[in-house]
Amino acid sequence: MAKVAFLGLGVMGFPMAGHLVARGHDVAVYNRSAAKSDAWMAAHIGRAFTTPREAAKGAEFVMACLGNDDDLRMVCLGPDGAFAGMTPGSVFVDHTTVSAKITRKLATQAAATGIAFVDAPVSGGQAGAENGQLSIMCGGDPADYARVEPVLAAYSRICRLIGPTGSGQLAKMVNQICIAGLMQGLSEALAFGQKAGLDGEKVVEVISQGAAGSWQMVNRHKTMLKDEFDFGFAVDWMRKDLGICLDAAEEIGARLPVTALVDQFYKDVQLMGGGRNDTSSLIRRLK
Repeated sequence: MAKVAFLGLGVMGFPMAGHLVARGHDVAVYNRSAAKSDAWMAAHIGRAFTTPREAAKGAEFVMACLGNDDDLRMVCLGPDGAFAGMTPGSVFVDHTTVSAKITRKLATQAAATGIAFVDAPVSGGQAGAENGQLSIMCGGDPADYARVEPVLAAYSRICRLIGPTGSGQLAKMVNQICIAGLMQGLSEALAFGQKAGLDGEKVVEVISQGAAGSWQMVNRHKTMLKDEFDFGFAVDWMRKDLGICLDAAEEIGARLPVTALVDQFYKDVQLMGGGRNDTSSLIRRLK
């Protein structure tokens, strides 16, 4: 059993913190909205605090699952930030999808006070968090990763150290680049099939067993065919992630022509009022 703090109780963090309790860990939580903390406390055994510093005090591991670079910076730094409450030798684990730049900066600041830092963004969405089946890609020191890996097993299907600090975030960018292209291809394919008068369910039943098959096809085709998008990973968050990818590509001299195009397609969906729709709502542009 480890003493753990979890910062951020959104659609991902809420169940992730719950899995830690289920595994027998001593869990303290913090959320900017006290209502979320109250709801979590009603469902789980743990302790809730009103600042990151209080939640992190005495914890061996401090996990964060937040929204963006600014949210992470605010939770980590300052007199009420998590770093101020953490003791030397403890480990900060960031599950937020953020830029590798802020990751490296915060890791350096943490190291100055004897705190280890592991960037550990996740993939698998809300369903993966709720089922404890997330894919976690990590960056950091191997010894620090070895310490935290058994704790992350509470909500992971696979967890791997990719490389040094920032490598987890770069791997998550690879993940999002893949999803963007796959989702646009699936949207075009399903829209084409409908326009051609084909039974989408029958078509997917066949092609999902061949080279065209993907997680997106298996898990999203039914709702896409029915124009149902009120669930899953929101377009607003996907655009945030793709912006991070495009900025990083500019920094390292990589070319992402398809990603840049799909990002603009997602902007179209936002302008259609679908910012909170699932990312599979790309198909709306084609209908």
